[in-house]
Amino acid sequence: TKTQTRFGFITGGFDLVVLLSFWFSGGFNWLDEIVRAWGFGELVTGLLYIAVLMVSKSVISLPFSIYSTFVIEEQFGFNKTTPKTFVLDLVKGLGLGLLIGMPLLAGILAFFMYTGDLAWLYAWIAITIFSLVMQYVAPTWIMPMFNKFTPLEEGELRTAIEEYTDKVDFPLQDLFVIDGSKRSSKSNAFFTGFGKNKRIALYDTLIENHTNDELVAVLAHEIGHYKKKHIIKGMITSVIQTGAMLFVLSIFLQAEGLFDAFYMDKMSVYAGLIFFGMLYAPIDMILSVFMQISSRKHEYEADEFAATTTGKPEDMIATLKKLSKDNLSNLTPHPFYVFLNYSHPPALQRIKAIREICYE
Repeated sequence: TKTQTRFGFITGGFDLVVLLSFWFSGGFNWLDEIVRAWGFGELVTGLLYIAVLMVSKSVISLPFSIYSTFVIEEQFGFNKTTPKTFVLDLVKGLGLGLLIGMPLLAGILAFFMYTGDLAWLYAWIAITIFSLVMQYVAPTWIMPMFNKFTPLEEGELRTAIEEYTDKVDFPLQDLFVIDGSKRSSKSNAFFTGFGKNKRIALYDTLIENHTNDELVAVLAHEIGHYKKKHIIKGMITSVIQTGAMLFVLSIFLQAEGLFDAFYMDKMSVYAGLIFFGMLYAPIDMILSVFMQISSRKHEYEADEFAATTTGKPEDMIATLKKLSKDNLSNLTPHPFYVFLNYSHPPALQRIKAIREICYE
């Protein structure tokens, strides 16, 4: 964790230097002149402008991604990703960006270009609908493009899980094993989707390293998020935050000073969207602190749910210990760093909270 954190600072510093160099050398206006010279309409020009910037950023970041995967992760024995898998992930990600990301971006640009003062509202509605649709589409179509989802076979583990889900009245539709080991030896589990597309996935590495009771505890934690309505609360918060951001964006797009600051000769929605994203980043960092506080609270609540409903808090504690060991987690991060960056409380704090709830 410490090594990745230090590497993250180096990567972030390099990105900042590149960005500032491009900015103050007039790079944004230079690129705008080139793309406009191709002679397309405003919407297509905007898509090309943003695409060139995004692809350029990905190319610049690629060496750091390679180093993180094949040097740092390899150094600590985590990496299982082959060069072939790495390249395929890049290609698939690019393909999804073109098939899904570009149409969404085109819609947002079109709203702000052609629909007047209420553009932010139309864009907000469109993004909200898109997000809801993706909750159904992603588990069935997108996630299986990157990992193989195999239904958990009949046996002691599935029986134990089904007995628990019956006990807590959880409508278990799909329970899958995901081949996380093809990329990393790290363990994880997650809950995704809504309605009939709800999926709980356990990494194969998790199953290999934990007892059935511990795996039930992991599952109970994920179900705790569902029962406590954490997922719904998170989505509502995200929708509200997106609406507010789009409203502020609509104001920014009218500010000539914004474009002057980036040495632009002409105002445009597409360039304004990029500039707003850059200037909004500090605000997003502040908002993320509050999101992290909420997330850590939810983790404690899910831990409590798991420990109390299984009646075996020691299994939850054992799971946290094993996950921390297997993933080489930092057990004693600085409290201020946790406050700013951690979506999950450190394992020692979670264990302490479980013991206080169940044994005191």
